[in-house]
Amino acid sequence: MRFQGVGLCLGLLFITVNAQFMGDGVEVEDFNQNSEETDVKEEIPSGTIKYKTPQPIGEVYFTETFDSGNLVGWVLSKAKKDDLDSEISVYDGRWEIEELKENQVSGDRGLVLKSKAKHHAIAAVLAKPFIFADKPLIVQYEVNFQDGIDCGGAYIKLLADTDDLILENFYDKTSYTIMFGPDKCGEDYKLHFIFRHKHPKTGVFEEKHAKPPDVDLKEFFTDRKTHLYTLVLNPDDTFEILIDQKVVNKGSLLEDVAPPVNPPREIDDPNDKKPQEWDDRPKIPDPSAVKPEDWDETEPAQIQDSSAIKPDGWLDNEPTFIPNPNAQKPDDWNEDMDGEWEAPYMPNPACQIGCGEWKPPMIDNPNYKGVWRPPMIDNPSYQGIWSPQKIPNPDYFEDDHPFLLTSFSALGLELWSMTPDIYFDNFIICSEKEVADRWATDSWELKIMVANANEPGVLQQLKTAADQHPWLWLIYLVMAGLPIILITSFFWPRKVKKKYEDMEYKKSDVCKPQSKAALEQEVKEEKAALEKTEELEEEKKPSEGEIVEKEEEGEPEEKSKEEAEIIEGQEEGNKSNKSGSEDEMKEADESTGSGDAPLKSLRKRRVRKD
Repeated sequence: MRFQGVGLCLGLLFITVNAQFMGDGVEVEDFNQNSEETDVKEEIPSGTIKYKTPQPIGEVYFTETFDSGNLVGWVLSKAKKDDLDSEISVYDGRWEIEELKENQVSGDRGLVLKSKAKHHAIAAVLAKPFIFADKPLIVQYEVNFQDGIDCGGAYIKLLADTDDLILENFYDKTSYTIMFGPDKCGEDYKLHFIFRHKHPKTGVFEEKHAKPPDVDLKEFFTDRKTHLYTLVLNPDDTFEILIDQKVVNKGSLLEDVAPPVNPPREIDDPNDKKPQEWDDRPKIPDPSAVKPEDWDETEPAQIQDSSAIKPDGWLDNEPTFIPNPNAQKPDDWNEDMDGEWEAPYMPNPACQIGCGEWKPPMIDNPNYKGVWRPPMIDNPSYQGIWSPQKIPNPDYFEDDHPFLLTSFSALGLELWSMTPDIYFDNFIICSEKEVADRWATDSWELKIMVANANEPGVLQQLKTAADQHPWLWLIYLVMAGLPIILITSFFWPRKVKKKYEDMEYKKSDVCKPQSKAALEQEVKEEKAALEKTEELEEEKKPSEGEIVEKEEEGEPEEKSKEEAEIIEGQEEGNKSNKSGSEDEMKEADESTGSGDAPLKSLRKRRVRKD
């Protein structure tokens, strides 16, 4: 049990420290993850990883690794945002191609948002437009908030394939089909999936937002690691969102977006107005109620306590506060600028009981009733809550296949952030999940292996956690001391128990095995005592004449005090000998040898007496 206590203490220590690093746990669903392969890859030292720019296998619509070190194919926006001053409306945020600050993979580069509190916009054309028909849409890319994130986004936009699409004019109102990716401001952590659905009757596009994920997203914004974001849009009108190849959100385009794709069949009649005579009051004042004649509304809520008496020692003429006599004017006090200096006030030390004009305290007025109001009763004319009548929705339609969205032909990043150095890498758009998984294996998983290899050891993690949370040092001290106390208490009772058993053994009347010499000495002593007893018996034995004479006289036979003591001692010895077991006697015989004559005589004598 004590070792279980030690294990429990160590387990609690691990859980406490681990909570400092992991924060709130994220429960996610594994998606085709081979745990054995992952374990093998995590054991590979970072120095042995050889990076090679990934090449897509299968049909793809767009890929970008930025390993070339240039932005060939990417266009910086020259547009300006509407409704903003000209100084802040321009997209003048800077982009660079750089390696990661931490956990670098040699040869791997990414696109980095470099400017703080500026608008950024950059876009690239797809190899061919994606047309929504009978193939899934897979969008995947990496993000690393290298300096954390205060307020800003890292989402992408898939720009609609329209005739007026000019990448140099890309800005916040450029038409897009899908917006996807992480976004954060304050403590609001989001993972957007928004698609623009076209109303088949009005032709107006309306944004549909997927339900929020059921997991805590904070870790992905704060751990400063590279995370893989994947959107899977299926022709059966379902979607899945993955982070690091684990599903964090999924649902239906028809049921799990807001507002719904299909509008309601009926709507409130905008021309219907509530009638003036409509009474929607559930309760009304009782019209038959009359204010009682003795109801006095003039009585105040509180009055002075007439039974209160001014305390003895109250100083009516003393002020409650006086200037501090120990205060001194500061050396830098300038009366021309600061005015005449006055000492600050302090409580008057003479006012131990009270100072100033004494007034009795206020108490609740027992005669107070307040303003009279009639009691409330059920409204006999109550007609319920009014609502306008329903009419058929003139804009109603039913789209049972919202997957058929507007095709797109470009990918763009239109962002604003209060934190710089947001890292983007390894974009891919395709129609097969296996292609995207293979792309991640050759790119993102290498970063994860390097990051895992560079993870600090347990002691370093403990120290880092304690530096951030000093109260952990107390937990460390308690956890380190408890095992020592428990282990000490485990061994300490053994000595106490042995001492206790020795004391009990000495107290018992059971014969304790002795050495041969001790037994011989005991035999001699008992033999001498026996001989002495026999001599006394012979000396005190009366003659036949004395016995007859005493019997005739009716006098009882008396024994000397010395003889009585000897006989009593013999009887106690006999009882003690009888209480010993035969097995113990055998042990004594075997320990001293079967041929020892004194011991045999002792055994025979004991049996005879018993």
